[in-house]
Amino acid sequence: MLVTSRSYAEYEAMFDLSELPDSVLDCCAGGASFTAEAAARGVDAVAVDPAYELPAAELVDTVRRSLPAGSRIVDQHADSFVWTWYGDPGRKDELRIEAADRFLQDVAVAPERYVPGTLPELPFGDRRFELVLCSHLLFTWADKYDRDWHLAALRELIRVSSSEVRIFPLVNQGAGDPVEFLPDLLEALPVRSEIRKVPYEFQVGADEMLVLSLD
Repeated sequence: MLVTSRSYAEYEAMFDLSELPDSVLDCCAGGASFTAEAAARGVDAVAVDPAYELPAAELVDTVRRSLPAGSRIVDQHADSFVWTWYGDPGRKDELRIEAADRFLQDVAVAPERYVPGTLPELPFGDRRFELVLCSHLLFTWADKYDRDWHLAALRELIRVSSSEVRIFPLVNQGAGDPVEFLPDLLEALPVRSEIRKVPYEFQVGADEMLVLSLD
């Protein structure tokens, strides 16, 4: 299991965030520090991920082991990544290590913010969160999860949001190929959709997010 630790700064760029609403869900959050840092800003922030079912010691070990494992994946596919946003690999590693530390500190003192669960069935009530974020799951693994799974997952993200859902990135992992069934999915959704450029690119060509507006 790879439990990636992304930083608040990465979330700001990936999702083109400025001000946060009163409540936010980070779906399939892994070891990201976003929830901890959003909560410190007074936001009702919750993270959900299947990894949170792990015993505490095993979760710590998995997060720590995932840091070098993630860097190895980048090294193995060097031509598929650019360093414009990070500047260099050292800065990425620094952000990820700091994020892992912040996540592990917060999950130890505020475990109620970290809920075990996975798409397409989330353990939350309808319209629970104003903003729902989902990174590096939908579309990233389109070679593993088919169109019907994506549609069910998108509908579930919409169900638990009262205002907006943001999803990043919109390309397949590896070579960054476009997802062929994306246009069909958008036509099947009962909400307004927009594909929006973001101020972040790491995987080549992955500089857009999907915004679903409910109000």
